[in-house]
Amino acid sequence: MPSGRIVVADDDVLLREGIASLCAGAGWQVVGQAGDAPELERLVREQRPELVVVDIRMPPTHTTEGLRAAATIRAQFPDTGVLLLSAHAEVEQAVDLLKAGERIGYLLKSRVMNAADFLDALDRVARGGSVIDPALVEELVVQRRRDDPLAELTAREREVLALMAEGRSNNGIAHRLYITEGAVEKHVRSILGKLRLPTTADDHRRVLAVVTYLETR
Repeated sequence: MPSGRIVVADDDVLLREGIASLCAGAGWQVVGQAGDAPELERLVREQRPELVVVDIRMPPTHTTEGLRAAATIRAQFPDTGVLLLSAHAEVEQAVDLLKAGERIGYLLKSRVMNAADFLDALDRVARGGSVIDPALVEELVVQRRRDDPLAELTAREREVLALMAEGRSNNGIAHRLYITEGAVEKHVRSILGKLRLPTTADDHRRVLAVVTYLETR
């Protein structure tokens, strides 16, 4: 069971209370709740939580206040995990934040209704991973740009990359596709090579591959 300090930010009081209750029931220490971006930033400065759950759209304009607050938090406290929530599939504005690769997640609010999925996402972000809602991944596949850097990938490699974008490990991908972990490793190496990513640490190249996937619209 996870343990850590968490702040929940959403101007919808019922949803915010529900998320806080769900987190507390799963073992998280909810150290604050915020209804707007300034309050969120204040709480993070005071409480130094390990994780923040934040709605992208917050008062007063309900556009990108939450997203901007999340970016500020990551700039000031880079070890703080951030789980973004959105009512709609709109990933363009969050791509720069998602490029951080570690301790970052983006879920549709409807995912909160599935407690197991939501808590799993929190746990993965807290452990240093990244989580992207499958619905967002599917939309990005449909809206790929004509100049597609993924054009060289096989159908199987695209499946593997899509699951990488959801934050799954090689073992998790293997279970999902009913193939061996060794086969997944070969697919990942092929993907990284075909995308012509710079030679860096394997984990960072994996993040860059996911970002390339997200930016292909």
